[in-house]
Amino acid sequence: MSCTECGRKGGCSSRKGDMFAALAQILARLHPDRRWGHRDEAAALDAGIAPEEGRRLAETIAARLDVATRFVPGEADEWCDYVYVLCLGRAPSVIDLREAGLGEAAARVDADGEAADADADPALDDLYLRLALSSVARVVGVQEVAMRLRQRDGQTFVTEDVRSGVFDPILLPRFRALVALLAETDLRHLDFGEMVEPPPGFDGTGYTERFGVLPTVANYLFSPRPITSRITTLLP
Repeated sequence: MSCTECGRKGGCSSRKGDMFAALAQILARLHPDRRWGHRDEAAALDAGIAPEEGRRLAETIAARLDVATRFVPGEADEWCDYVYVLCLGRAPSVIDLREAGLGEAAARVDADGEAADADADPALDDLYLRLALSSVARVVGVQEVAMRLRQRDGQTFVTEDVRSGVFDPILLPRFRALVALLAETDLRHLDFGEMVEPPPGFDGTGYTERFGVLPTVANYLFSPRPITSRITTLLP
């Protein structure tokens, strides 16, 4: 959620001031020369959220909020792991089916009664809050993610649409509950809506050569991949 979606004007100045100050300190520690690709690896080592802690957090969220969660390790080129919190959908979730493979995916489509027609294009749709858990700082960002599983011509695809924050009003109560839960830990929640711009004074040349744009604050803390994206996976 960003300021444009919030009705509580004037109530966040102090909190956001603290967040911006924390961001400045983290970025200065990780990138003292303010250059993309020149991270101080000694400063990043053991400074973030370990996978074991991420798995425990997923279990805590599931128990406290009575929701289905899934811990997913980040890719090799990322410096974060993820926790998917199912908000709209049912078990087994699309993220579970994507991680498990085609066998279970086909079983759920059959259970929905959508696979009987060979010419059909059955689809399953889920909506999530996805927590990005930084491995270089003890910070967490939350994004809205929509996932769709589709079968066509004997093949199964999963499409994941990632947004730059949390925008769907139906997600806001659970989003607030997540933020309240994080406030009980030593993890700092960072508003993704405040991390979509490049950090002032940073040189993102190496990133620009790869992606054609400047890296955002979130790219320095979580993943080099664009904040908003569509990822399509063909299940084997």
